[in-house]
Amino acid sequence: MAFDVPYPSDYGGVIDIYHKIRWLNKIGIQVTLHCFQYGRKEAKELEKISKTVYYYPRRKYKNPFIGSIPYIVLTRSNDELLVNLLKDKHPILFEGLHTTFFLNNKKLKSRVKLVRSHNIEHDYYKNLEKVESNFFKKYFFRNESDNLSTYESILSYASHILAISPSDMEYFQNKYKRAKLVSAFHANDNVVIKAGAGDFILYHGNLGIGENNFAALYLVREVFNKINFPIIIAGNNPSKELIEACAKNKNISLKANWNNSEIMNAISNAHINVLPTFQGTGIKLKLLNALFRGRFCVVNSLMVNKTGLESATEICDTSEKFVQKINTLLKEKFKQKDIDFRTQLIDNSIYNNKLNADNILETLV
Repeated sequence: MAFDVPYPSDYGGVIDIYHKIRWLNKIGIQVTLHCFQYGRKEAKELEKISKTVYYYPRRKYKNPFIGSIPYIVLTRSNDELLVNLLKDKHPILFEGLHTTFFLNNKKLKSRVKLVRSHNIEHDYYKNLEKVESNFFKKYFFRNESDNLSTYESILSYASHILAISPSDMEYFQNKYKRAKLVSAFHANDNVVIKAGAGDFILYHGNLGIGENNFAALYLVREVFNKINFPIIIAGNNPSKELIEACAKNKNISLKANWNNSEIMNAISNAHINVLPTFQGTGIKLKLLNALFRGRFCVVNSLMVNKTGLESATEICDTSEKFVQKINTLLKEKFKQKDIDFRTQLIDNSIYNNKLNADNILETLV
């Protein structure tokens, strides 16, 4: 049950959902896909990897502060969905707290119910509040965080909680005792890294999301303005503040209209992918893309904390160290031994799509 139409798979949550369905289909599991629709079109591509696809309109409220049920949950309540769920007795996979409105419904009591946790949602929304400057959005994120914190106890009705990161699994296991680590599904089935050097540095992300805008502004103002090398910042919906900050630096190009294919190509061709985060929840799919496809990867501690990927990255926690490390790596080439190390680290890790699909299958039998 998807909180959005998972095609095109072009942002964090739907990337995980789309490639999860793709891999479940690969190992022989037929998926009946229920997805909420708000702005995205019906996608025939989903029919290729699903047995049946249902679409439901996401409800809208003029006042997002109604009641104590989180807005992201209440707007995804639909009576037709419950009717369709009752047409069979198959296990149900709820994607995120967003889709759990019927998790504790008595009519579904006998069903195997898995909840995929993409984040510790109340922490995620609390951090969104911290980096948001718009007063209305800031208040919405604060209220939603409070409601999500209370609402989260609905997870006690889940048969299993599929946590996306080791730190999230630890949190859910301590609270609900039925957590299992199934890391993020993604587009990368193999490591495909180019040896040698690239001729630019890259930061990428959905710039319309507060945390990514904040990270990009930090890099432009504290790091990239001290680097004498071509730099690309790629992502949709950059803020006016970010556009103006980039314009002050001749070596920084802002690419606001690149599609997913162009960004993947840039990840592969960059000399360094620079990816700090100030939101330490979940696992960042852009990090996995960079490690499967890119050369050097420079991050901060929050980006890789408890991921097992620390040794595949260069970790910097001050702007001075970012500048120093980037300037050092600009003089180096990414060698075959580096590719071999990355491949060995990732192939048998929790970031292998097939291993994660098999892990879900084990939960169902």
